[in-house]
Amino acid sequence: MLMASIGKDILRAVLQGTPPGTVYALVALGFVLAYKTSGVFNLAFGAQAYGSAVVYFTARTQWHWSILPAFVVSVIVLAPLLGFLLEWLVFRHLRTAPAVAKLVVSIGLSVALPAAVDLATHFEPHGSIVIEGIVPKGASVFYNVLGVYKFSRDELVAMAVAVVAMLLLGALFKFSAMGLQMRAVVESPRMTELNGIDADRVSAFSWALSSLFAGLAGVLIAPRFHTLAAPDFFNIVIVAIAAAAIGLLVSLPRALAGGLGLGILIALFTTFLPKWSKSVHWLKPIKENLTPALPFVVLFAILVFVPSVRRSRAAVDPLSGVDPPAPSMATTPGNRRATWLRRLVGLGVVGAVAAVVFGRGATAWVFSVTQAVVLAIIYMSVTVITGLAGRISLCQGAFAAIAGFTVFQLADRYHAPVLIGVLVGACIAAAVGALLALPIRHLNGIWVAIATLAFAFFFDAVMVKFSWVGGSRSAASASLAVPRPVLGPWTFGNDKSYLALCVVVLVIVTLAVSQFARSTTGLQLQALRGSEVAAQSIGISPARLRVVALSVSAFIAGVGGALMVIQQKNVNYDNNFKPFAALFWLVLVVTFGARRPAGAIAGAATFSLFDKVMLQGNFAAWIFRSPKRIPGIFPLSGKWRFVLFGLGTIQYAKHPEGVLATSNAQRQARRQARADKASQARARNDTSAATTTSDGGVVS
Repeated sequence: MLMASIGKDILRAVLQGTPPGTVYALVALGFVLAYKTSGVFNLAFGAQAYGSAVVYFTARTQWHWSILPAFVVSVIVLAPLLGFLLEWLVFRHLRTAPAVAKLVVSIGLSVALPAAVDLATHFEPHGSIVIEGIVPKGASVFYNVLGVYKFSRDELVAMAVAVVAMLLLGALFKFSAMGLQMRAVVESPRMTELNGIDADRVSAFSWALSSLFAGLAGVLIAPRFHTLAAPDFFNIVIVAIAAAAIGLLVSLPRALAGGLGLGILIALFTTFLPKWSKSVHWLKPIKENLTPALPFVVLFAILVFVPSVRRSRAAVDPLSGVDPPAPSMATTPGNRRATWLRRLVGLGVVGAVAAVVFGRGATAWVFSVTQAVVLAIIYMSVTVITGLAGRISLCQGAFAAIAGFTVFQLADRYHAPVLIGVLVGACIAAAVGALLALPIRHLNGIWVAIATLAFAFFFDAVMVKFSWVGGSRSAASASLAVPRPVLGPWTFGNDKSYLALCVVVLVIVTLAVSQFARSTTGLQLQALRGSEVAAQSIGISPARLRVVALSVSAFIAGVGGALMVIQQKNVNYDNNFKPFAALFWLVLVVTFGARRPAGAIAGAATFSLFDKVMLQGNFAAWIFRSPKRIPGIFPLSGKWRFVLFGLGTIQYAKHPEGVLATSNAQRQARRQARADKASQARARNDTSAATTTSDGGVVS
């Protein structure tokens, strides 16, 4: 009887885990398709899926379309068109760019596309909605299988679509000329063109097909949610990455098996752990915390323990050396006098702004400026890990949250001084960063980004729930009160006095990062970023430097995260540090320039002030002296901030120096061109004068 009961539970778990497993498998197939045919690890896949889901939902509920036309427009028409446009406008020009540069662009698109879809459809994400599937009564009609588990129509359709899609894709790659051409374009677009193949046409088809999968997955996944919001789709994508990683991003059958296996494994844990934890008490915390984190644990284990992942390298076009690389504009020598003049003007502007803010700034403006200063400190961590070390870390939000929770716990439980909590929290974040860096120090390229993203979601799914970190989920998202600091006779309860303290910390961190970049370790990191082989040849240890870089980056993020929770007087984890929200930090820093502190400062100022100054119309009102002169335009939606700066990452692949350095180099180039032109004009005038003197016979 016992064995029969266990067998029945196993069968039920297998059947229960198959529908979500097919969802993971379907998304994993799309990931593999994109990477296999374009070389892009497309983190914007979830954003593309969200776009089709929003259009389908809007067509069904607001436009009152029937299922078929809504499906055709959202999946068959819109999804491939979006993929074609992304390839034509963006990724076609990045075909020979490094894999990390393509990853950064896809992160920017994952931020920009959902906001653009919401603006285009006037859709506002909200909860407690009923989303219909692509078959009538898909969520209400069930079919009992073996008297053990009831499948809904939506679940059966999702499973059938995943299997058929895998078979069709396998046939495409194995038996069709187009499949062979798609793989060839990834390896070398120039070589395929030498054989008479239109690489642009093949690449556009690949992206359209991959986007079709994204749209199909989005419409099939949507009924599983009680909300329709971009982070939900991004979370599913992260889970599916584990399935795609099982096949090293290139094997379609392994991706399908990985997705199904994940779904079944989670169902087995969900079935048996509650029963076992009743008699084995130490299993209770595992039951409560391991199940939601299981996909991230599996993903991290694959990255760390599978040797083929550590050995994998991005494909490089063997003909990439045919075209000489364009010179970096940011390395153009500058005019020393102009540089100092620009710095003085910048200091003057900062001084004027400070005088206005500290003198008569309203509470809302003081809050926004303080937020900009605090975010600039956090963004400096991106300057260290991405700008100096050349690695993409997607868990900076987790590091900042660790320090923020530490400040709260020390103040709440032990009544410790808040500033001591800042230092302790930053040190704990640095220690966690070092521990994380140890197992991933040998990973390269996109695998580092995947590993850090898995850690960020593990922290979000598990660690935040512990009482000694952030308490329960409801407490973490509500209010964990944090007091303002006191330093001897000085109290910083006033917003302006706290802003002054944050400015002092920002100056210290900026000087420290600048000095770190010029130190021996900083120079070694920059050498490692340029060429790992060359760095090793002169005795540099890549593993040691990567541990140092991530721990220093985590310390700086921790300082900023602690100051942020003190500014807001509560942790407010859900609004400040969630993994999806923290992606925008990287987007802003790389847009303005990840290699210098100025890029972090400009990115933070833009994030905090762009909405209030530009989108709300305050700047236009100041220019025109009255907002009534531009009626009907302002205020603009804050989502435009995500669209504009998400798309701004496209320039990163072409100019990794960022907007600030590139603009500066362009000004220097124009100035030098004018100087050369004036010099040539003087030379012509001198030659003309000499010729006139000779012909006229004038003797001096």
